[in-house]
Amino acid sequence: MKTMVVGGAGFIGSHLCDALLAAGEEVVCVDDFSLGTRENIAHLKEHPGFKIYEADASVWDRIHSVFAAEKPEYVFHLAANSDIQASASDPGVEYKNTYTTTFQILSCMREYGIKKLFFASTSAVYGDKREERLDEETAGLAPISYYGAAKLGSEALISAFSYMNDMEALVFRFPNVIGPRLTHGVIFDFIQKLKTDPGHLRILGDGKQTKPYIYVCDLVDAIMKFRDVHKTGMSLYNVGVQGETDVKRIADMICMEMGLTAVEYSYTGGESGWKGDVPRFCYCMDKIHAAGWRAVYTSDEAVKKTIQENLKRQ
Repeated sequence: MKTMVVGGAGFIGSHLCDALLAAGEEVVCVDDFSLGTRENIAHLKEHPGFKIYEADASVWDRIHSVFAAEKPEYVFHLAANSDIQASASDPGVEYKNTYTTTFQILSCMREYGIKKLFFASTSAVYGDKREERLDEETAGLAPISYYGAAKLGSEALISAFSYMNDMEALVFRFPNVIGPRLTHGVIFDFIQKLKTDPGHLRILGDGKQTKPYIYVCDLVDAIMKFRDVHKTGMSLYNVGVQGETDVKRIADMICMEMGLTAVEYSYTGGESGWKGDVPRFCYCMDKIHAAGWRAVYTSDEAVKKTIQENLKRQ
């Protein structure tokens, strides 16, 4: 099968390219390298089943030309702004890089009769519902960040396009994803800060923000297992892990792995690290567990493994 991974040079996308190639698929990677890196896919450059296009998926002429040349059978859409803090000061980032990319990709699929889609969504579509157990069917959707709003808008487009054009769309809502090749996020940021100043660490919020962290290979495993839905319309799953990890614990784990014993923490204060951040939430994963999938790593195990891997890489 010829597959297209839009955002394929990104953190998650590059791991998905690895898995697809290992499964014998032909992979067309599309990325504008605004967040993805050439380093992430450098090991695939000589692979006979791998092809790379540098293109901005929000620009019709650029993404349409790739679809016209390749006509894939399956599209994995991971192109989006993944730096939520960055878009807090400029909502146009989300409109262009998240919402518009979705519309352009779906329009190309419609034109060329491509029926299979995977879309990477997020827990942020639920908003701040920290006291609820969030399930796919009954939890309300009220995003409080521009990122969450653009992802929810993308889900709405997918729902309509899949119905109107008989597409089979798989949508995963997942929490923070971590692992090798991280380029931002709390683990990446803390390591960089402590390398610069090993005696002090500035922590956004009060350090009590608590979230589940999923290891990227667990997420990719779920994508590979569920990608063929054989059902017209949009199939939706929460994807997560056992347990959760708070920000201060992440800082403690990093200090321990770096051998730092006298680090002074300072906090910016408040429940959230930034406006639009949800300090904690609880997923209901009954649906995906009943379908036969569970993550290998708990949240704490994923955090520890990611810290060790990123320290080795840097």
